[in-house]
Amino acid sequence: MKKILFLALLGLAACKTSKINPDSYKVKETSVVETLKYLASDELEGRDSGSKGIEKAAAYLEQQLKQHGIKPYFSSYKDTLSNYKDTSYNVVGVIKGTDPKLKDEYVILGAHYDHIGITDKGFEGDHINNGANDNASGTTVLTEIAKYLGDARINKRSVLIVFFSAEEKGLLGSKHLAEKLKKSHMNVYAMLNFEMLGVPMDYDFDLFLTGFSKSNMAQKLNEYAGSKLIGASEGAEKYNLFAASDNFPFYNEFKVPSHTVSAFDFSNFKYYHHPKDEFQEMDVKFMTAVSQKMIPVVVKMVNAGTKEIQLNQ
Repeated sequence: MKKILFLALLGLAACKTSKINPDSYKVKETSVVETLKYLASDELEGRDSGSKGIEKAAAYLEQQLKQHGIKPYFSSYKDTLSNYKDTSYNVVGVIKGTDPKLKDEYVILGAHYDHIGITDKGFEGDHINNGANDNASGTTVLTEIAKYLGDARINKRSVLIVFFSAEEKGLLGSKHLAEKLKKSHMNVYAMLNFEMLGVPMDYDFDLFLTGFSKSNMAQKLNEYAGSKLIGASEGAEKYNLFAASDNFPFYNEFKVPSHTVSAFDFSNFKYYHHPKDEFQEMDVKFMTAVSQKMIPVVVKMVNAGTKEIQLNQ
């Protein structure tokens, strides 16, 4: 009887391990759809910073973190912006590292969840800029990664999960947090930001990395993926997208590898800041695949024995 019980418990343990193994873990397309659909819904009225719509989005994201055991980094998940005229929040959670030494190093994973809200310039009577691609898509992918990390608890480094507000107002959410964390002397290893991941590109890679040549991050992420997941985009370089998203304040403050992964470089999606940027225009299978591919890559990044990702000289 004892032997049977022991074998049963061993089997349960094996099942649990297989569920959290990054290489066998399966992202559910239904989960991607649920988050994306809600964040891009008319109910949230385009998630303008300081609006009732973005308050609802913040509450939803906070609940996602809670459900997967991710604690608030500050006294609350909501960190009020110090540089914006209306009350607006970053949503910040933390997953403490498991390694006695590496847990003092942080990897910051971010995505902005705000958009431009309701504007006078509409399209066919629609004035709500739902922001499905910009950036409910990046927020959704980060949510899937956060769910995995929160459940698995295998990250040796500590991980900060950040949903930024007021990106559309001039990167205000990320500027606020980068300055705040710098003052607290946080030991940041790297920052990886997720932006506009709703529609695939016509390249031989899935995502491009902004500021491609500033560090070896692209090369390391491809090494972790075992494939050409990340590439360089001429459009991203032309429009200097490295300085146009929430990675940039962390690069400025900490001088560590800080980049954005994206699938939008003005060549594959025509509804930028447009009321037609809606859920129906998104490729949820692509988003699910990106989430699936990024999970083991992020795990390897946060668990590397040394700071393998470094700025180029």
